[in-house]
Amino acid sequence: MGNKIDQTRRNFLRGKRLSTTSAIRLPWVKSEQHFVDSCSQCRDCISQCSENIISIGAGGFPEIDFNKGECTFCQKCVQVCQEPLFTDVENDPAWQLDISIKDNCLALNQIHCQSCQDSCETEAIKFSYLTSSIPQPSIVESDCNRCGACVSVCPQNSISISVPKSEDVANVAGMERV
Repeated sequence: MGNKIDQTRRNFLRGKRLSTTSAIRLPWVKSEQHFVDSCSQCRDCISQCSENIISIGAGGFPEIDFNKGECTFCQKCVQVCQEPLFTDVENDPAWQLDISIKDNCLALNQIHCQSCQDSCETEAIKFSYLTSSIPQPSIVESDCNRCGACVSVCPQNSISISVPKSEDVANVAGMERV
């Protein structure tokens, strides 16, 4: 399947609203532009993902959906890809993504919940007692690998992992954040 399908034109003509959020691409992708220019849309990465978190997104390109589960950084998507899309998987971070806890978090609304902390292998989500009897969540960004394990387990969909708004690329592995 060597032909690229640009569905954005089709969506425009059909009156479909285009997403304003940038897609989270595969881990270790060099840049959004490089990905769009070089991805053959063969879908091999989708069939190789043991966690089934890669799906077809806008324009027919693969993207990560953390609502389906977490990335285990198995590198199968990188290994199966025939295109030069990726940075150094051994030395570069998988993603440079923003992570935040939204206001609808149960704990922030005085309801005991620590689902996100329980699913976090790196222990990047901490709960502390501040001014209430319900512990309040915080994210230690330096400990977070953006695997997405906390996203799908949250009963309120309160954990947000997204592409930084200040960047035009979905995965800027190896670049410093502004």
